[in-house]
Amino acid sequence: MGDANEAAVKRRLGIPSWRNLSKDKVLKFAAAMPEMATEVRLKLIEQFPAFKDLGKADIDAVTEAHRSTLAANENSQNHFYQASQDQRDALQADLGRDDLNWAQRENLHDRLERNVQRVYEKDSESKQFLGAGMKVVAAAGAAALGLGVVFVGGKIAGASEDGSEETK
Repeated sequence: MGDANEAAVKRRLGIPSWRNLSKDKVLKFAAAMPEMATEVRLKLIEQFPAFKDLGKADIDAVTEAHRSTLAANENSQNHFYQASQDQRDALQADLGRDDLNWAQRENLHDRLERNVQRVYEKDSESKQFLGAGMKVVAAAGAAALGLGVVFVGGKIAGASEDGSEETK
């Protein structure tokens, strides 16, 4: 973007005004900010509350989606665990019968062991899923924080170039 003026930057982003700077264009804009003319950066900083609100809305949306996903996962897990428990109860009741031979008892023990193994695998799968979900939420938070730093950094750099403010 070089030493582009505000109008050139808006044209390049395909927006008629800063109010039209959408979520998908914020990152593109932030990445190009160091290459912009000082007055353009300062104009952006004047709009910072809108970007803050945009970032907060994104984080809120990701957080809500994560909560919904967690609730659905918990519901699914509970159904699976209840079905597994019902099967174990039935297998244990069958093992209590006196009319079973050794091969039948061994078969029931094998089925009980497979049931327990599936519960273990489902628990591990759920923990991996939850870990991945937390990474998404953390990444969204870090991105919002990063955008804030870029915008504030742009303001400080722009003011320094004008000599109107010193950085500490």
